[in-house]
Amino acid sequence: MSVVRRIIKDSIERVRVDELLMEEYEQAGYGGIQLTKTPLGAQINLFAMRPGRVIGKRGRAIKQASERLEVELGLSNPQITVIEVEVPEMNPQIMASRVANALERGVHFRRAVFWSLNRIMAAGALGCEVILKGPLRSSRSRFEKVVEGYVPKSGDPALRWVHSATMHVKMKRGMLGVTVKIVPPEAKFPDKVNLDSLPEIEYQPPAPVEEPAPVAEAPVEAPTETPAEETVEAEPAIEEAEPLVTGEPEPEVVEEPIVEAEPEAVEEPKDSETVIEEKVEAVSEPEVVEAPVPEPEKLPEPVETKPEKSPEEPSEETKEE
Repeated sequence: MSVVRRIIKDSIERVRVDELLMEEYEQAGYGGIQLTKTPLGAQINLFAMRPGRVIGKRGRAIKQASERLEVELGLSNPQITVIEVEVPEMNPQIMASRVANALERGVHFRRAVFWSLNRIMAAGALGCEVILKGPLRSSRSRFEKVVEGYVPKSGDPALRWVHSATMHVKMKRGMLGVTVKIVPPEAKFPDKVNLDSLPEIEYQPPAPVEEPAPVAEAPVEAPTETPAEETVEAEPAIEEAEPLVTGEPEPEVVEEPIVEAEPEAVEEPKDSETVIEEKVEAVSEPEVVEAPVPEPEKLPEPVETKPEKSPEEPSEETKEE
């Protein structure tokens, strides 16, 4: 037998075992099975909410189920192990059967769907999806889908972490299908990164860079004339000689008081208006500068010259005569 046919045969066998045990333990809160083939026989792990109903009084119910599996399905030496479901809200098979039972009792389909969704998310699931298909309001088929949280649809995370189950319930209008998908809280996804394990690092803001203070230019002071007494050239240091002891007392040196130069009066800054008025007055009234009048030059005194007597003209004396 080829590998493909072997896989198909094992899958069909598993589905038949699942349907038989679901029919047998429907009232016990059936939650699915895990089928493992061994040389000694078939090992079946059965999940249920109420393990007492699965086992029965003195193990009669579980013995009957083992005989049915061996006779009807041909399993060799089936051994059933019952495992109690601690959190039924995390089991999609149990939640789907609860929704189907609520619909059979006449509960409105939206109320049943939202009730199961809220219970699943309150239990700590990362995501949940409930789909209800069939003739819900009329003979025409439609579907209602309610989703909350994160539910991947494809890839390895969807195959590994998304648990789904489907239940069918017969109603007056027809058959309804209830599908429940649950993502457990321990699921890990490659696109979800958790940084809680990293050590806490205290953020230290960088120290502010101090800008250099602007250097103020020192005002240039006009050179002031120092008195002659103050400007004393530094004389080279001369070793002090030991004073000669004489009988005459040394004359006292009287220091003259140093006369400090009086500070020059600093003109107060004038307003711009006063400065402009002064400029206008200076332009409007030009100063008249009197030019020096040159002194008249002294002309030489005229020299009296006596006219010479012409021989032709007689003199006055001769005329009178």
